[in-house]
Amino acid sequence: MSTINRTSDSSSDQGSKTDPATVSLSGYEIDQLYGPNRVPTTTGEDSSKPHERIGLPGIFPFTRGVHETMYRSRLWTMRQFAGFGSADDTNKRFKYLLENAKGVNTGLSTAFDLPTLMGRDSDDALSLGEVGRCGVAIDTIEDMHRLYADIPVDEVTVSQTINGPAAVIWAMYIAMARQRDIDVAKLGGTLQNDILKEFHSQNEFIYPPEASVKLVVDTIEYATKHLPKWNSVSISGYHIREAGSSATQELAFTLRDGMEYVEACMKRGLDVDSFAPRLSFFFNSHNEFFEEICKLRAARRIWATAMRERYGAKNDRSLLMRTHVQTAGCSLTEQQPLNNIVRVAYQAMAGVLGGCQSLHTDSMDETLGLPTETSVRVALRTQQILAHETGVHRTVDPLGGSWYVEALTDQMQADADEIIGQIDDMGGVVEGIHKGYFRRSIAEASYRFGQEMEAGDRYIVGVNAFTEGNEDQQVEILQIPHEVETNQCERLDAFKKQRDDDAVKTSLDAIRDAARADENVMDSLVEAALANCTLGEMVQAMADVYGRYTGGPEW
Repeated sequence: MSTINRTSDSSSDQGSKTDPATVSLSGYEIDQLYGPNRVPTTTGEDSSKPHERIGLPGIFPFTRGVHETMYRSRLWTMRQFAGFGSADDTNKRFKYLLENAKGVNTGLSTAFDLPTLMGRDSDDALSLGEVGRCGVAIDTIEDMHRLYADIPVDEVTVSQTINGPAAVIWAMYIAMARQRDIDVAKLGGTLQNDILKEFHSQNEFIYPPEASVKLVVDTIEYATKHLPKWNSVSISGYHIREAGSSATQELAFTLRDGMEYVEACMKRGLDVDSFAPRLSFFFNSHNEFFEEICKLRAARRIWATAMRERYGAKNDRSLLMRTHVQTAGCSLTEQQPLNNIVRVAYQAMAGVLGGCQSLHTDSMDETLGLPTETSVRVALRTQQILAHETGVHRTVDPLGGSWYVEALTDQMQADADEIIGQIDDMGGVVEGIHKGYFRRSIAEASYRFGQEMEAGDRYIVGVNAFTEGNEDQQVEILQIPHEVETNQCERLDAFKKQRDDDAVKTSLDAIRDAARADENVMDSLVEAALANCTLGEMVQAMADVYGRYTGGPEW
């Protein structure tokens, strides 16, 4: 029985008006008061004892957390995002972050520039003006060496935010480690590599959906065999939310994407328990505090149940939904940017209370440009204050058993399960992409929020309310000089001139052969990286077989 009602989803309701005092961002009508009668029960359950229903942390269905002791024994990983300009520039920022972490459990997270994200070399005509602007430019294995120079990659976990060319970037990373005589089995980290959400929201895809999913399965299979500590895909709701979805849509679409990968891996012949323990997730933490907490609690329960009952997983680790959380970049405002520090702090608190395993806090100036060192330090200090001054780590799931939290968790789960069922009925995620389902759903949710904000039903402090002093807040903006692009292209030209052209041709042909034979391409990509093939060349070799995707007629 539903205990929290949804307002109408129709964006065309005449005369409808959202009351921010009662309706959440996802459209849930919130009661003034919750008690034991507001928590749903099943036959034989005592509604006054919610602990009997939600279980314990570290035990199926993991509503209260994936580990028994959670942060009491180990804090979440403080994973700050970095990537701009050249590999040398980003390497300096990495070292700065590690130095300022002061021994705290810290990982590195790498942002790549737009040409790299789209599988283009820096000297490609379509890369003009974008090299090093929104992330670091990586064209070659030499760039990869410079990016992680003097960083013990076998000791520090590394996250790479890359999707369309993820297999290629990962192959370069593996090849770099091999050249440094590092056992790749010791490498720990995460490849974002969630291509399905690109078709829903971010548009940084290269190949058609079917070929794109095949490449994700290639990386999962390769990691299962050779890199047991590596998460070969981070199934990402973050970008779905940034595109304008509701929290419930983010929850449902993300988990159903994950199920699509599981089904593709099992179709390949992989045993579910051989790869599922290394699947990871990536969620947004937005402004609606309790929704974000309940979203993560519901996600763990949905995923654990699906893995056990839908896919027959036997290993308890296969049931765990381990997740990274990042505060909501789309919630940051150009107006009164110092307010963003406060937004990020509350969003980070929601991620922790929701039970995340790693956390990234946005910098206050990211809506204006790439973050400066000062704003990055404030973002990191936000996490450190949260970890060491608030006491949130002292007990597991401190909000567990709250009648409101449990009711909202249950309702978000029920609504997400309904959406997942709809996707199943249309034939799965890939079919939904071709039908335009995900884009339409996200666009409708985004439109509703825009209407509410423009009507003044939703306050955005400094934007449509409390705007006094907007002209007084100025912050420093990090500028990327044009010389970064010039130097990168010159370096790439020199790299190409000193390599063995015959070895390059042979390696690229091997990639095409593997793709045509429907074989796992990872071995051929690693060998191509070692033979000094560029990112763009390897991406194009696969495009020669798979083709490039421009979208269906519904788009």
